Amino acid sequence: MHLQKLLKFSFIPLVLVPLFLSAQEKNSVDEKILSEDRLNLFKYNKDKNEESSSKLKKDWINPINLSLTKSKSDTSNTLKSAININQPIFKSGGIYSAIKYASATYKYTDYDIDLQKKELIKEATTMLFNLNILDLNIKKNELLLKNANIDVDRKKEQVLNGFLDTSTLDNAILDANSIKNTLADLYYQKDELILNFSNIASGKYTSFDLPVLSLVDEDIFLKRNLELSKAKADVEQKDYYSDMIVAKYLPTVSVEASHTQYHEDKDDDISNENIYSYGLSVSMPLDVRTFNDIETERINYLTSKLNLKNIELEERNFYKTKLSKLKMLESKKKIAQDDYKLYDSLLEVIIEEKNAELKTQSDVDTLQNSQKIKSIELKIYELEKQIELLDLYSKIS
Repeated sequence: MHLQKLLKFSFIPLVLVPLFLSAQEKNSVDEKILSEDRLNLFKYNKDKNEESSSKLKKDWINPINLSLTKSKSDTSNTLKSAININQPIFKSGGIYSAIKYASATYKYTDYDIDLQKKELIKEATTMLFNLNILDLNIKKNELLLKNANIDVDRKKEQVLNGFLDTSTLDNAILDANSIKNTLADLYYQKDELILNFSNIASGKYTSFDLPVLSLVDEDIFLKRNLELSKAKADVEQKDYYSDMIVAKYLPTVSVEASHTQYHEDKDDDISNENIYSYGLSVSMPLDVRTFNDIETERINYLTSKLNLKNIELEERNFYKTKLSKLKMLESKKKIAQDDYKLYDSLLEVIIEEKNAELKTQSDVDTLQNSQKIKSIELKIYELEKQIELLDLYSKIS
């Protein structure tokens, strides 16, 4: 059923008329193809990123220190409790940069998790397509074997009647055996791929419908590209971290406060003494490595910007490469369609000649099998086009 749906798209020149991925088409590659355990791993990574980001946003807030001290001597038995606060309230822009850095780090990690998830979905879906291609190739080679066996029988009869030498029959037998070996390889490849598919998939490959993808416009591909989004988040991350490093060597204003309470026990008479202190402090480190530290982070920031430009170029060329591959597959498909039509017209003539006893049933069978082979090749080309479109899908949000 899903192959018939794909064939309906075979007459649409996708490479000539770019289409946007509709919401339905986008969701046609379903994450549910992955096993529950695999999906849970990504969920846990997302949850971990949430917690790590929340913690990072609070890193500029110092902890409140609590202490309890007990001391004993010949004349006293003292218990002292204390609470101390030393909290920066101004770091020359460093607090703002630290919060924005945490947000950028969250986005960068989130895009990375999405890319990993998309890659695994692509891997599972590619295996699903390839399993269906293997099924078609098995059917194709079974038809080729039928034609090879017909050719062996025909040449065997000709050799027995003295029209051909045995070397021609030997070649026909070798051709048939070569197809049998190809079939054996295909059956093995299918078994191996089924096992690999079961490592990450949530069910048997026969339980999944094949997705039907359309070509996304280049501008949309770049706008929703996860690799580019990740690289932009990296630039933002490096920018705010560079600001944090600069602020580290600028003045910091902190609030300081403490409360100490003494609990003294003298001959069962308890006397309490409270000591309070509070104030502001301004500090600024003088470090001979300041310039080196700041310059290192500035270079990291500039490197991330160059990396973004390179990734954008790579993604543009990746899209163009896929477009070229789609055009090549469309050309091959057109050739197979022309061959199919040719076999169709020849078949009408051969059937008429067979009815007139000018041709044999084996001639009709051979031509019918060849036509069926071309029909299978059309389906294979369509599935190969879908795999190329899947490569584009795996890179967009």
